[in-house]
Amino acid sequence: MDPVIVVGAGPVGLALALALAAQDVPSVVLDEGAGEGEPRPARTVVLRPDTVAFIERVGGAVAPDEAARWAAWRSIRRNQQTQHVDFDEFGAGEPSPLHLPQHALTRGLRAAVAEQKLVKLVHRSRVDTVEQDRSGITVHTDDPQATWWRGSYLVGCDGARSTVRKLLDIRFPGRTAVERHAVAALRAELPWPGEALLHRMPPWRTGGEEVTARPLPDDVWRIDWLLPPRAELVTPEALVARVRAALAGWCGETPPYELIDTGVYTLHHRLARSWRVGRAFLAGDAAHLLGALGTQELDEGLRDADNLAWKLALAWHHGASELLLDSYQAERRTQVAARLRAADQSLPILRGGGGLRAYLPGSARGHDALLADGHLGSGALGAPPVYDRSPLAPAPTPSRTAVGTEAGGPVADVRVTAPDGNTVRLRERLGHGLLVVLVAPGTGVWDRRHWLTAGVMPRLAAAVTALPVKGELLVAETYPGASAHTVLLVRPDGHLVAAFNGVRPAELYAAADAVRGGGATAVREESTADVN
Repeated sequence: MDPVIVVGAGPVGLALALALAAQDVPSVVLDEGAGEGEPRPARTVVLRPDTVAFIERVGGAVAPDEAARWAAWRSIRRNQQTQHVDFDEFGAGEPSPLHLPQHALTRGLRAAVAEQKLVKLVHRSRVDTVEQDRSGITVHTDDPQATWWRGSYLVGCDGARSTVRKLLDIRFPGRTAVERHAVAALRAELPWPGEALLHRMPPWRTGGEEVTARPLPDDVWRIDWLLPPRAELVTPEALVARVRAALAGWCGETPPYELIDTGVYTLHHRLARSWRVGRAFLAGDAAHLLGALGTQELDEGLRDADNLAWKLALAWHHGASELLLDSYQAERRTQVAARLRAADQSLPILRGGGGLRAYLPGSARGHDALLADGHLGSGALGAPPVYDRSPLAPAPTPSRTAVGTEAGGPVADVRVTAPDGNTVRLRERLGHGLLVVLVAPGTGVWDRRHWLTAGVMPRLAAAVTALPVKGELLVAETYPGASAHTVLLVRPDGHLVAAFNGVRPAELYAAADAVRGGGATAVREESTADVN
């Protein structure tokens, strides 16, 4: 079987290759560049708990002195605090967002790729031809050797100007210049060490409508200023004036600071018409662009990789149904489209003129809370996706039961025990196959030799062994909203398939069969005309 070809060696492409390797699928990563990205301290990313867990699971280690977890979130309007979130209490114990420079994340992923025998990273390889047939896909790269590559599948992770998307003739409609920001990375002591800050309508003259400050290690901060539409170019002098005014506004006077990096960036909202053409797929910026109102584009790209990796692995090892391969677009494109709609609907409220806002419902405090959702990873602008209408969802049965996670939602990261006796977090076991979790209070104090052969365990173990796809049996002392002997079926990307009231082998099998999309079929040939 030929490897999966991944085009693009950014965080999404590298993470996808590592996720495939974790499931014993080889890949070739074609990188147009030389593999030496320029460090840009002002270009940072914020990762939510689910995407942090995904990066850690595939081996993308980041040095602790390069990443910071926020201690809290603070919203201020003019001179009044409107919201304060302490992450020790937020999200039922969920860790705070992780903030780090993108080049540090990429470097950690590249280091993991260098240690992975199933991933081949090829630099200076610009794709100029994509051809596919019923048995595979062929790619030509315009490099010094002018190489042809043969693969089983192709994933374009090659950014907003994706060559793969253009070669597949997929349209990329949307909105240009939705927001524009000036950004600076600087070292200074601010009054809220370790806390992220959203300051709306700051009272100083150069504050504009909104300023955001997000901490990094060693007293380094990334500060963003929302620029007015059609604003003039931001000169270095004007940016320094903004820096000094913001620091003076927060500290009472301008404290000593070191300006490390600056920049200006423009946010666009775009969504590819199709994310799959036969054996070719799009992921990350090649498939979507979003980022206004605090939403994080890279989070969504990493969720693309997590969603697609296990489906391609199943197809590579066992063949796949069209339903399974189509479910990537059905799930991910639907979720990103909903995120874009929420942002576009909120923009007139949060960014419109005073006259428009006067006719819209909701207080200023409510508008600030809505804007914070994108930064905090909550609400329509930021919450992790729920695949409640997935084509892979099993049919309802009488023994299905409700738990604290809705079907299709990301599971809670509870502690679980494997049959070998190891106790870990649930997210650490994702990415290799289905998980079957039995909620059994009290097992933590039992001798493992006893509970493995007691009660419902032998019957459940036999049911897991008989599943149509690989599964692992785990035991949890508790799970939010679940009673004793509840059985959870969890997808490799951490989304709940179903919860059952007791051990139901036939229903568990049917649900697992639904997750794999039924039996394998030949991948259809699809012309590019089908997606326009």
